[in-house]
Amino acid sequence: MPSLSGNFVAPIGQSERIIALDSLRGIAVLGILLMNIPGFGLAHSAIFDYSLNEQSPLNYFFWYVFGPGVFEGSQRAIFSMLFGAGTIIFVTRLEKRTTGLMAAELFLRRQLWLLVFGLINAYVLLWFWDILYHYAICGIILFAFRRLKPKYLLIAAGVCLLLMTARENRDLYKRKSMINKGEVAAAVDTAKTKLTDKQKADFAAMQDLKERSKPEEKKKKMEKELSEVRGSYAELYEVRSNMAEEGETTAMYYFLVWDVLLFMFMGMAFFKLGILQGEAKTKVYAWMAILGLGIGLPLSYLFVTNDVNHHFNWFEIIKTKKFEFYELQRFIHSIGIFGLIMLLYKSGLFKWLFALMRPVGQMAFTNYLMQSLICGLIFMGIGFGWYGRLQIYELYYVVAAVWLLEIIWSHIWLRYFRFGPLEWLWRSLTYWQIQPLRKNKLSENLPE
Repeated sequence: MPSLSGNFVAPIGQSERIIALDSLRGIAVLGILLMNIPGFGLAHSAIFDYSLNEQSPLNYFFWYVFGPGVFEGSQRAIFSMLFGAGTIIFVTRLEKRTTGLMAAELFLRRQLWLLVFGLINAYVLLWFWDILYHYAICGIILFAFRRLKPKYLLIAAGVCLLLMTARENRDLYKRKSMINKGEVAAAVDTAKTKLTDKQKADFAAMQDLKERSKPEEKKKKMEKELSEVRGSYAELYEVRSNMAEEGETTAMYYFLVWDVLLFMFMGMAFFKLGILQGEAKTKVYAWMAILGLGIGLPLSYLFVTNDVNHHFNWFEIIKTKKFEFYELQRFIHSIGIFGLIMLLYKSGLFKWLFALMRPVGQMAFTNYLMQSLICGLIFMGIGFGWYGRLQIYELYYVVAAVWLLEIIWSHIWLRYFRFGPLEWLWRSLTYWQIQPLRKNKLSENLPE
């Protein structure tokens, strides 16, 4: 494997553009913990089913705001957009400084090492919602689209959104059809007419969904999961590795690939248009925020209210729902939240906040994996075993503590070192050469 000198990489300038990207990345990586903390601390069945949690106004507020009502998926969306932009930055620099297929080789090597880190996160740290694996696979796909004009990238994003919306409505139709067929079979007078094998299967499928939707059955499932996750590492591995495997196989190619590519394409387009760097006019971000939140939040409210009104009984929810618009509302309000963040950036009133976030963003890779390690030790049975023991609002005390730790240590670390520890390792593996880590007069003049 050929080694490369640092001269192959263009220096990262200290321009406002880079500050904006680093700060956004810092906000996104901390924001991801807001979304992920229920996965760390609550039984999986209780994450989306509020009825399985202790009922209180405070719990509902935190569940709604940091869950499906407001922030659901938004931080992952911004993180994905930044990854798409980062792909362009990385490859463009290499193509200017290398010849032949060297840029492609380095990019592929970078993605394959990212995949390895994702597997470690999923199967060693046992974080079943790992995104690194998906970014590694989707990033390779992105390479073929890197030279497209912004309008074509936006079209590609639109196709992804259309496919996801079509997929979720196809699934809704199949489930509604299953219920309808089961109810037809249930209405047959078996004293006069014998059910066919197909009718028996339809009835059994409907009954299974109806049983699994009952509160007592959901609570049994939750208690089983709580005991497994609070057990030994081997017991935990059996449960979490199966969940991770499903996320990296069936779920990956069924819907996650389209979700990730959607926002990566958006990020590439926004970067080429200067939107991601804060270079667009303020009114662009204002319209994003107004339309995104003005349309997205009411859609989110309708989405959640339907579940609440049916007491999270999935049988009744599926039976009565006419159209599935989760992906659409999530996309719209994610763009709205991005626009709001960029409005704060453009205002100049929050320079302190973006300066605070910049080191966190420069160490986003390390900080993301540290969240898996820290929260694993806090909640799993191999650590403090707090899994399922905290109320929803109490989970966000943990979030605040981890945020504080990552902000402080990012600032201290980058005072003495050029990269975060895992950024340095990833970079060294990508170029197959140990990179300078400590800051000194010589290294400060080297490209980053």
